[in-house]
Amino acid sequence: MRLKFYWKSAILDLAGSNFCVPQQLCHSFKGCVLPPSCFRKKMSCAEYSFHVPSLEELVGVLQKGLTDNFADVQVSVVDCPNLTKEPFTFPVKGICGKTRIAEVGGVPYLLPLTNKKKVYDLNKIAKEIQLPGAFVLGAGAGPFQTLGFNSEFMPVVQTESEHKPPVNGSYFAHVNSADGGCLLEKYSEKYHDFGFALLANLFASEGQPGKVIEVKAKRRTGKLNFVTCMRQTLEKHYGDKPVGMGGTFVIQKGKVKTHIMPAEFSSCPLNSDEDVNKWLRFYEMKAPLVCLPVFISRDPGFDLRLEHTHCFSHHGEGGHYHYDTTPDIVEYLGYFLPAEFLYRIDQPTETHSFGRD
Repeated sequence: MRLKFYWKSAILDLAGSNFCVPQQLCHSFKGCVLPPSCFRKKMSCAEYSFHVPSLEELVGVLQKGLTDNFADVQVSVVDCPNLTKEPFTFPVKGICGKTRIAEVGGVPYLLPLTNKKKVYDLNKIAKEIQLPGAFVLGAGAGPFQTLGFNSEFMPVVQTESEHKPPVNGSYFAHVNSADGGCLLEKYSEKYHDFGFALLANLFASEGQPGKVIEVKAKRRTGKLNFVTCMRQTLEKHYGDKPVGMGGTFVIQKGKVKTHIMPAEFSSCPLNSDEDVNKWLRFYEMKAPLVCLPVFISRDPGFDLRLEHTHCFSHHGEGGHYHYDTTPDIVEYLGYFLPAEFLYRIDQPTETHSFGRD
């Protein structure tokens, strides 16, 4: 095993040594790289190389797996549609180029009690993953440090680069204090920072056009939701070779179960899934919904949240996606790519397994 550690531009190259790596900085795995920014910010950061099958191979694997869960499935390699157009309205045309997944923070910073010191910036995260200017999408907790309350966050950001300013197309959903309903807002209409908090699962790329995997699935016949079906299909096929994927999909027809976290963090410890579900606010939301999934077939040892999907719409609804509630009519259309690398940033040192549905 070869490990490389970067410390203030100096490189320590260890091959076959018995050097002990602190757990909070790096687990034992192939291809560990710690960028200097991770040390400057006193925040742990580790890189892992995913298994990256060809798009053609993934088409066959996903076609077979999804057919067990949906009545009508079509998976193919296509040119990525122009994602600046509706319903996506992203700030970039595609999701291609130097793909990677970043998991920042984690559920243990939210539960049992909130660690309010855990605040982050997407422009800085893009530099941590060695891709300044990255297009980033995914699912996370909203920036309470700016908003003044808790929320579901749907990051859709072209981060800053040397030649271009950042563009924030993100949304956040929060509970209406007046009637308990959903309030969905576009972040940049009120705020000008690029923050988030506590946790996020992010898919990043250069935001370029290119070839992607298109997935069409209609009429759910099995028990698994769309994302879980794809993730478990990958796990079954690739086993101990972790595959990470991300992208976007649209729920074109039907309704889905979602949740939104309350505006106030819990003052009482939430110590189980039952506690968490009593705290969350659940909704049924209608199509069309634009979803931002990040999923990994198997955890290579980083205490990962294996799948996380948030959604937004142009009719005022959005939140954390659970599953469709209208299996007989539901229709999904998605565009996905495998990630080349995983970056685990600021991994909690104390963990648990609840609150990750």
